[in-house]
Amino acid sequence: MTDFERRSIISGIGQSAVGRRLGRTGIDLTIESALAAVADAGLDLTDIDGLASYPGAGIGGEGFTGPGTPEVQDALRLNLNWHSGGLEGAAQIAAVINAVMAVGAGLARHVLVYRTVTESTEQGSGGRAGIGVGSGDAGVATKGIGGPFQWSIPFRAYSAANWLAMSAQRHFHEFGTTPDQLAMIALNARRNAGRNPNAIYRDPMTLADYHASRMISSPFHLFDCDAPVDGSTALVVSRVEHASALDHPAVGVEAMGTALRGRPSWDQFDDMTTMAARDAGAQLWTRTDLTPADVDVAELYDGFSFLTMVWLEALGFCGKGESGPFIEGGGRIALEGELPVNTHGGQHSAGRLHGFGHIHEACVQLRGEGGERQVGGSVEVAAVANGGGPIAGAMLLTRHR
Repeated sequence: MTDFERRSIISGIGQSAVGRRLGRTGIDLTIESALAAVADAGLDLTDIDGLASYPGAGIGGEGFTGPGTPEVQDALRLNLNWHSGGLEGAAQIAAVINAVMAVGAGLARHVLVYRTVTESTEQGSGGRAGIGVGSGDAGVATKGIGGPFQWSIPFRAYSAANWLAMSAQRHFHEFGTTPDQLAMIALNARRNAGRNPNAIYRDPMTLADYHASRMISSPFHLFDCDAPVDGSTALVVSRVEHASALDHPAVGVEAMGTALRGRPSWDQFDDMTTMAARDAGAQLWTRTDLTPADVDVAELYDGFSFLTMVWLEALGFCGKGESGPFIEGGGRIALEGELPVNTHGGQHSAGRLHGFGHIHEACVQLRGEGGERQVGGSVEVAAVANGGGPIAGAMLLTRHR
């Protein structure tokens, strides 16, 4: 074990307006969240000497990619010693992990990290495009279809909803997982969103409402899918010594999980019921003395409900194949339960900020700033997990003392 991660803290967080079809540019939203994060960290723009983002300029469609680091550096007039933006790595959380490594290696003292999406405005008044037919999230939409996507997209499996639905069906087949169990992820998210004034969808939702929603790709109903929004989330990763200068609790970086040991494939992983989360989750616990029993809140990626179940197993909160019974009835994962999950409403109800909303919420909970949705007692440890399919990354965050 190493203390490499613990050389860094998350000193500041910021978020722009988040909404459906805001009609604002990505750079406008990014500047709003970045300025808020820098001010929250007690810094000026002149203090920022590192910059990181996901996925990097020109990767994916206009609404997905957000502004690249050179554009943001220019807009904010930053003097950088280090910057990074790219699609490859431990899913979206790779941008934060890269920043932690840069600070730990002494390449920068204060790294601004951001993720911006304008997918809702880009969608316009039409339906949501799949990856292979317009959004370009996987780089396959505009240059012909090759590689592994040639075996799915020509057969009308356009979306990650289709690909991950097959993994969910496998989980149902192997372990007896049920639709009512899967529904608990969406219902829990909506309950929590009702206490979050910034969430997109806050109206109460019943199990009957869930089942009445249209089927997208069996077993996924509409409410199993994240909701495209416009918004930007930013945070500042700083040297640990900066904690004493803050007027709020710093968030410590305890451990990171980035491993990938199976085939990097949506449909050819050796165990489709676990995917890359299995490897990143297992590695996380090798880098800390803490255990799953120490975690107070879990902010787990929920592009589709099944991914949250995958992460519950991958991070050891329940056994392999046991996530269905673990969440049955929703009590264990509720705000007042033994493991509160996606306390802000997740991407189903708070909006798809592509995993960065989960990191932001973990910091909010650790700082005790959740208001009506704040988990009771002292939140000391938070697990954050991003990604699904062939890409995954996880972090363990703490309330820094």
